[in-house]
Amino acid sequence: MRVTFWGAARTVTGSKHLLTGRSGALLLDCGLFQGRRAEAEARNRALPFAAASVDSMVLSHAHIDHSGSIPLLCKQGFKGSIHATAATVDLCRAMLLDAAHIQVKDAEFLNRHHRGHPQPPVEPLYTPPDVERALTQFVPHGYEEPFVPLQGVEVALHEAGHIPGAASVEIRWKENGRRGSLVFSGDLGRPNRPILRDPAPLARADYLVTEGTYGGKHHPEEASLRDSLGQVVLQALERGGRIIIPAFAVGRTQEVVYALDKLFLAGRVPEVPIYVDSPLAANVQEIVQRHPEVYDQETMTGIRRGEDPLGLRRITLVREAEDSMKLNDKPGTFITIAASGMCEGGRVLHHLKHTVEDPKNTIVIVGYQAEGTLGRRLVERREEIRIFGEIHTLRATVEVLNGFSAHADHDALVAQARSCGAPKGCAIVHADYERAQALAEGIAELKPRIPSEGDVWELG
Repeated sequence: MRVTFWGAARTVTGSKHLLTGRSGALLLDCGLFQGRRAEAEARNRALPFAAASVDSMVLSHAHIDHSGSIPLLCKQGFKGSIHATAATVDLCRAMLLDAAHIQVKDAEFLNRHHRGHPQPPVEPLYTPPDVERALTQFVPHGYEEPFVPLQGVEVALHEAGHIPGAASVEIRWKENGRRGSLVFSGDLGRPNRPILRDPAPLARADYLVTEGTYGGKHHPEEASLRDSLGQVVLQALERGGRIIIPAFAVGRTQEVVYALDKLFLAGRVPEVPIYVDSPLAANVQEIVQRHPEVYDQETMTGIRRGEDPLGLRRITLVREAEDSMKLNDKPGTFITIAASGMCEGGRVLHHLKHTVEDPKNTIVIVGYQAEGTLGRRLVERREEIRIFGEIHTLRATVEVLNGFSAHADHDALVAQARSCGAPKGCAIVHADYERAQALAEGIAELKPRIPSEGDVWELG
């Protein structure tokens, strides 16, 4: 057996890891690379391996940096099954169709604005019909229910606590009369957080491939995080400006709404309108309600009592593009939450275009921003930023609240790696090199490696 690291190696996007042995090739995740537009375009249009050479696939969760290249994989010749939890399968239908729609609309927008230029027309990576064909290859599984994606290879999915349906992947095989095992962490969530079940301890295995997004970093306590969010709202009210929060439609949006609801209920800040500007977020909410297995006990108890533990009564869902555009002219202080979380696509770009040059306004970053993304440039408070190819001067206030991250911090990652044990070796992925090094120092006894893209790890 060997693992080839084709994505999310010394970076946090484009997760793709290929496990190859005598039984065939098993792909772990197939995500889009998110970063500088030209680099992302080049990387995402060409898979680093032949799609037809992959026999089966396991998907850890529905986020686009883990699932977003699946339609392209299928379009280019992959015929096998795509295994995931039932919630992830349902979420992928909504998220991949949304991604295809955004790609088609962005291509149309760019082609209109580049008309008359000597550039070839922009084509979407894939279209909604491509997604529909890929969706026929998905196979849903329950947590803790073993299945066989390849002859001689058994897999089980365990709660990862990152977003609804997220899983760590336990893989066991027998090859040449010898048994072996590997755990792929996927993206690990945080213990003792509201809404979702806590992540399960990683299974014991010979080898571990773990994410390291927040290696060396520690998240603030919940109370401190809400204090910071409350201050952002109060300052925006003083200035009379709007608040824009780029956030992934799955997970992050729900956590931000939950925190705002608690602040309003406690009377710590005046209530302000909240608009969730995302047809996807509305679809996600309907999907997650069909999967009560993802919620923690407190949330489930509240739902059974007919309460609103997620604070959904607070929000106005914006589905139509026309209603989204009306928000650009709305006066006063209000909050708009829109995807994408790294500001690389979706309606948030239009909101930022109408927000960034007014010093009364506030942009709140609530998640990790990959190198090269617009979100990272906002975090770095660049004087000038480019939106839809046009230069804008950044005058709005930018606040960074990383405590909303759905990723485990350093201590939680160390505890999970030690839970797995991995006596034969550990690889750290899904992390910038600095963060991966910090995590490696915390689990030095596991002799971790930090692979580069294309590196091959021979498993004994």
